[in-house]
Amino acid sequence: MNATIAIASGKGGTGKTTVALNLAAVADQPVKLLDCDVEAPNDHLFIKPGRVEERVSMVMIPEFDQERCDGCGRCKQHCRFNAIAVLGGKPMLFPELCHSCGACVPVCPRGAISEAQRSIGVARRGTKDHISLIYGVLDVGEAKSPPLIGDVKSALKDGAEGIDGQEWTGLTIIDAPPGTSCPVVAAVKHSDYLLLVTEPTPFGLHDLRLAVGMAQALGLKHGVIINRCDLGDGALVRDFCVANRIPLLAELPFDRRVAEAYAAGQIPAVAVPDIASAYRRLYQRIDEVMAS
Repeated sequence: MNATIAIASGKGGTGKTTVALNLAAVADQPVKLLDCDVEAPNDHLFIKPGRVEERVSMVMIPEFDQERCDGCGRCKQHCRFNAIAVLGGKPMLFPELCHSCGACVPVCPRGAISEAQRSIGVARRGTKDHISLIYGVLDVGEAKSPPLIGDVKSALKDGAEGIDGQEWTGLTIIDAPPGTSCPVVAAVKHSDYLLLVTEPTPFGLHDLRLAVGMAQALGLKHGVIINRCDLGDGALVRDFCVANRIPLLAELPFDRRVAEAYAAGQIPAVAVPDIASAYRRLYQRIDEVMAS
């Protein structure tokens, strides 16, 4: 398969990471697994890669020349994110609010603003067997994760942009953050197919509706997986999928062995081989719906 498959969920705790890990484990070809949940990455706890490469992720922020600045406040007026204040006739930056748009630089009439780099986290890469894992770790207290998610995804590009130094055209699996906010959009956009993992509860269906709306807004082909399908009312999700013509790709029952393997830091499809066939069938279903 030559495709980028993103895996998301409207809420946390549905089993999104479990699905991502199992799909990567049963793939019959080399696969890149991107953990874009940079605020709480955990795929590496299961892949356990050997040597890990690391690159610091940087964003641009304004830097003020206080001697040139006359305190006119135009930089503050043009900042849409309220990241600049002018106190006592001098500008002050709140870097956590800055979106690195650069709008403040050209509007300064005295040329008192330049740009400097600021670290927001790190992107890391390691390999285990046929899986090449790339993940980000956002700095504690950092408010904006999309730039770091972009750096994780840039590892699929050429060596000048990525951290692994080679073009990639094979199978890519993206483990997105939970929810439907900006970090999720940054993770899943431009994917070839989006898997939405849900649970058969009213809460799960509510957030699935939000996730489907996001997929439609981004123009992404998408399908649904019901995880722990026997621990709730699966008809809720099935009826929703039928009514909205959304492919129901798989229904995965609760299996205590899966929970035990996950709790022990093992990939369930490896620790419990008889469930691997369900994920191989899932690849077949994805192929079918992508071709339709």
